[in-house]
Amino acid sequence: MQALKERILKEGQNLGNGILKVDGFINHQVDAQLMNACGQEFARLFGSIGASKVLTAEISGIAPALTTAQHLGIPVVYARKHKPITMPDQVFLTLAPSHTKGRTVELIVSPEYLASGERVLIIDDFLASGSTILGLARLAQTAGAQIVGVGALVEKTFEGGRQALQSLDVPIHSLAAISRMEDEIIEFAE
Repeated sequence: MQALKERILKEGQNLGNGILKVDGFINHQVDAQLMNACGQEFARLFGSIGASKVLTAEISGIAPALTTAQHLGIPVVYARKHKPITMPDQVFLTLAPSHTKGRTVELIVSPEYLASGERVLIIDDFLASGSTILGLARLAQTAGAQIVGVGALVEKTFEGGRQALQSLDVPIHSLAAISRMEDEIIEFAE
């Protein structure tokens, strides 16, 4: 998606070690117009798969997941990283390593909002190693739901995440695929 790529080139910062800072428009301050356009594009790409829910991880995946769900006309569920007291005792929980946090995080979903028979579209901000998305897939599968697609705003193709997700056997789409990040350079895949 050209608008996202242009924004990454203009405002994204390569911090080294595979970290791309996009806090000014995706991860901390959110450009609502850009996220709406991204959600519209995901809805176009995944419109025919019959998803009944969008699933994402707290917090950075919420904006693109929400706009995608809005354009598809379905609910969005996000996996929490901390269990609130309002959540039932029995939950779906998995662990996933976080590259940006430098530690393992919990992903928790209430069985009230993810059930057997659901057709789940996973949307997240990044596809890097695939660990977070695989964690979300484990949550959905534990609930008895079927994964029907995976979308990421930004894919870092050099981290092998797409290959890690191949076992899901679903369509995978990214809106901006980065093939190289070295020094100040951010290079997109063809």
